[in-house]
This record gives sequence, structure tokens and C-alpha cells, in this order.
Amino acid sequence: MGKRTKSVKHTDIKGNKPWLIKAGITPYKVNTKKPNKTFLIVCEGQTEALYFKSFPTISAEVKTYDLGCANNVLVDSTIALAENSDYDEVWCVFDMDFKGDVKGQAEDFNSAIQKCAVNNIKCAYSNDAFELWIYLHFQFTDQQNHRKFYYEKLSEVFGINYVREGKKRKFCIKLYDILNSLESASQASAIERAKTLEGLVESIPPHQQNPITQVHSLVEELNKFLSS
Repeated sequence: MGKRTKSVKHTDIKGNKPWLIKAGITPYKVNTKKPNKTFLIVCEGQTEALYFKSFPTISAEVKTYDLGCANNVLVDSTIALAENSDYDEVWCVFDMDFKGDVKGQAEDFNSAIQKCAVNNIKCAYSNDAFELWIYLHFQFTDQQNHRKFYYEKLSEVFGINYVREGKKRKFCIKLYDILNSLESASQASAIERAKTLEGLVESIPPHQQNPITQVHSLVEELNKFLSS
């Protein structure tokens, strides 16, 4: 299980707070081997950050943050966190999470993806929500579902109220292991299903790509460094 992640404020990043400065090797880490690869994964939410942190990577160092801010601000924060660092790969993870009463949401989503590309940041975006990736472990869908659809379906498969319990740290920390332990869930199938969706919407703007999730790309990268 990975270390607990710490929520980070965008203002802390801009203010160059001391606790954000990458520490050197601590005294208790003796005879450690330099990781084959280092990942910085900056996420919109806690669910994603804890999920990726839970991957049992043995030859890669994975640092995750959950910032809880708008897409473009998230990308700017990712750029700030990666500055003067030597991460091999930098990823930004966020959702569309469509809200009909929010103006400029589509433009913010599209421009954030473009900003990632310009700044050499890999982007694992989802539309409508990250929970699409979880749902694909169980079943395929090519319907334009709202995140509430996934919340309801995941409540059924996990036997919980996903909105009340599935978003809590306690559950998020165990999400990777839970998905691996359920016979009805398959990460390999989720990857193939996500690739199928990718092929169906690749010719249209990101904000119209529903359903879509690029999370499988990051998952495949982390899988290369698993302990087993």
C-alpha cells in the first residue's frame, strides 16, 4: 500500500511552501536503489490520487497529489510542481464532470488538454468522470452517461453507497486491491474497452468525447513496474 497522499493548495504551490520542496534521502532509507522511473501524477481528486498511489510498483517511484481545482489551474499547478524536478514522466488527471449551469466548462476542458500537450505533460482525462474507468472493469458502455449513472452502478457492484462511502479515503486507498480481488472485475478488459472507446471518438473535440477515458494509458505505464 502506498503512503498517504496530502492534499495541496494551489496557493501553497505558488507560494513555494517548504513542505512542497522535494526532500533528499531520509536516514532510514539505507542501501536503497535508484528507481528505474519516476512519475509525478497530479490529480483533480482524492480518488484518482490514492488509486494510482496504491499501484504496487517496485522499480518506479510514484508521487501523487490531489489538488481539487479547475482543469487549467490543475495543469498550471502540475507545471509548477514539475519545475526544477527530474521526473521521467509527468501526468495530469482530470474529468469533464459536465455541469450544465457552468459557463466555459467545455473551453476549460479542451484548453487544459492542449496546455498539457504544449508543456510535455501526459494527460489522462475522462469524460464524464473517472468512475467510467472503474465501471469498465465490469462492463462496456458507449452511451453518453452522466457521472450519476456510474455512481449508481458502482454502488451495486461494491455493495455500498458510492457517493457516501466510495469517495472516502478509507475506500479509495483499497480501490486498487478491491478491483483486483473481485472475480467480476478485470483491469485487462477495462484497458481494451477504454481503447475501443478511444477509437470511436478520436475525430471529435475532447468535450464532446463522451464516453472516453485516457486513464488506461497511465495504468499501462505503471503496470510495467509492478512488484508481481
